[in-house]
Amino acid sequence: MSTLWAFPGQGAQQPGMLHALPEAPVVQACTEQASEVLGEDVRLLDSAEALHDTRAVQLCLLIAGVAAARLLCERGHRPDYVAGLSIGAYAAAVVAGALEFADAVRLVALRGELMQRAYPSGYGMTAILGLDQARIERLLAEAEGPVYLANINAETQLVIAGSDAAMAKVAERARALGAAAAKRLAMSVPSHCELLDEPARALAAAFAHIDLRAPQVRYLSGSSARLIRDPEALRDDLAYNMSRVVDWQATLVTAYERGVRLHLELPPGGVLTGLARRVFEPGQVIAFTGARLDTLDAMLRQEVSLDR
Repeated sequence: MSTLWAFPGQGAQQPGMLHALPEAPVVQACTEQASEVLGEDVRLLDSAEALHDTRAVQLCLLIAGVAAARLLCERGHRPDYVAGLSIGAYAAAVVAGALEFADAVRLVALRGELMQRAYPSGYGMTAILGLDQARIERLLAEAEGPVYLANINAETQLVIAGSDAAMAKVAERARALGAAAAKRLAMSVPSHCELLDEPARALAAAFAHIDLRAPQVRYLSGSSARLIRDPEALRDDLAYNMSRVVDWQATLVTAYERGVRLHLELPPGGVLTGLARRVFEPGQVIAFTGARLDTLDAMLRQEVSLDR
């Protein structure tokens, strides 16, 4: 049975997410290394107040994902594929052996700073449920003000990004067309659209000085839904994913079509698990969060045993 380890993006963050990780030397090593790289105690970044900052959110997601994955690897588990939604791609690249953790920490800190600096207020993201992509795109084409398609999470679960005023109008029209919900997300930045082209170029300039290797685990892009093997293609995927549409629906379908039948979501959330259930049927979908480590360990071993 092929396995996919999926790393969540911004919006999955939870207060105390780093402190909620299992107590283990490998987890402590991750937090200590990240603290040393940044010159600050990263354990202070997961408070409810600190998580209002984009930089803090993205660093916490990176650290939590890598620490949990390394703990599972230490227990003998290995993914066949990795993929990450937005910032989750950085943890995926580290776990795939393509990007050094220390470099990822520096890049993610810069990524968050660039994004926050570009749009300190008045912009963000809104999830719309119950309308398909064609109808959402028609609403966007008729919208007044900057607003764009940002995430394709499922056939009728999409996210738009742009100014608060423009998103509010699109959300109102979506409800009038029968949308089940249109919810402003806890995001202060309009990710995954052309509004972030300039910050993406600045991040790409920083990436030019980073050594990347070919992934040792199959890496699926959350933007293109394609397998990436070439380090330069991976560099492009990571640097520019903040300004590209996330097609998580297609990424999951690609994984399923390639034989993946076990989907494991790394901490801290369970959002990706809910999305995966729509695609991985039949199949097994597990979230690291909400399960004790020994229970999760036993579940993973049982799935591998059943496959054999």
